Amino acid sequence: MKFRKAELGDWGARASLTIAALMVMAASANAQQLPHSLRDALLGHKGPAETRRVAAPPVARYVSEAGGGFIFDQAAPRPLMKFDNSAEVWVLSPQAASRGDVIYRNDLGEPVLRVTKLGGMILFTDDAPMGAAAALSGRATSIQPPSILSFSVFIQRVRIATARASRAAQRDIEFSTVEDVRPETSVLAADSATVVAEAFERMARKGDRSLISRIARVLLAEGHKPAASLKDGSLTITYSPDQGVAGRPSSKRIIKVLNR
Repeated sequence: MKFRKAELGDWGARASLTIAALMVMAASANAQQLPHSLRDALLGHKGPAETRRVAAPPVARYVSEAGGGFIFDQAAPRPLMKFDNSAEVWVLSPQAASRGDVIYRNDLGEPVLRVTKLGGMILFTDDAPMGAAAALSGRATSIQPPSILSFSVFIQRVRIATARASRAAQRDIEFSTVEDVRPETSVLAADSATVVAEAFERMARKGDRSLISRIARVLLAEGHKPAASLKDGSLTITYSPDQGVAGRPSSKRIIKVLNR
């Protein structure tokens, strides 16, 4: 697909479209404010309210004691997670752990969440690598992506990603699709653009603009497995429709590739 000032055409047309750039709960809860059931879960103890603890809904919002909230969606075919301050949806893989706990890992194999046998939740982030307790806030709406996007919505989402990436790089970044984007691949292609923008912004916040400076354009390509590669100033993001929402690399994987 191509993004031009000229007429774009419909989904079935061959596209060569190049996009010119358009451009937590932060208040932390102290130990007294945290539900005692959360502290008990982390310590492996049962408090007075243990007998009346209610199981978390399959799609719920949590608040970390380190600050910030996130949605954990266990109703989707693959467990999904999304932070309040981010557009990226993380696809997680569950793994059994000791004491009956379950660890949920990202596509790099890094632990993101640990759910204890007693129902406690521990969140692992770059700022809290040893883990921070997370308390249930309430029910949430599913973050499972739709099956298809309209052509206009697809263009809008890629334009937004282009603008975000360009701001992070402090210069214009081109986004292009290598082949046709079909209705059934539109969500994954748009999501691939979004995670690139997330990666650029994460690197910019950490002062890694030198990594971004190596990139002149972003190519979105359909393939057999999700991947990211950099060659001659072109960052190619390969997405695999056969793998559903898991069929594109995460922002962390993209950053790892750029750090090589």
